[in-house]
Amino acid sequence: MIRVLVVDDHPALRAGLYTVLRYEPGIVPVGAATGEDELLPALDRTRPDVVLLDYNLTGRDGIQLCRLIKTNDPAPAVLMYTAYDSAELALPAALAGADGVLEKSATADELFEAIRTVARGERTLPPISRDSLTRANSRIDPRDLPLLGMLLDRATTADIADALRIQTDELEPRIEQMLHQLRLDAAAAQ
Repeated sequence: MIRVLVVDDHPALRAGLYTVLRYEPGIVPVGAATGEDELLPALDRTRPDVVLLDYNLTGRDGIQLCRLIKTNDPAPAVLMYTAYDSAELALPAALAGADGVLEKSATADELFEAIRTVARGERTLPPISRDSLTRANSRIDPRDLPLLGMLLDRATTADIADALRIQTDELEPRIEQMLHQLRLDAAAAQ
């Protein structure tokens, strides 16, 4: 059984997702949260295998919450569920540690397959376009280009800090600044 936590701030969508997931064999919705305030208690209480996470939330967005979710040990898989163009979110989602991105226009079968894919430890992210990488390279600090590459390769924080010869606590502000720039880029594409 794949245990799924639904995180969305729209009550009807959250309830609908919960209901649809409940009737799919092998998938069990174990809880729901509206955003940051309910997320950590729900993670502790439900111990999901997959978090189905809306990108556009009130307060901290899905990119920020994905990074927070991925600090859990063990961290569940995160499937970003978005009304935005998933190709534009591929880069920031990958940098935040998301395991997949799926547009809300996807069919129920596509949703079920994406959940199963990330639960198996596989990624289901759209390809990162050359244009996205070019925009990212022009928007982020040139010192952070190696950091960008290492995050895309899913290097650990410790490995990145070691490679860049900095303390791990110096990484977080740099990653947050880079993601802030890329979030703006993704939102501007809408």
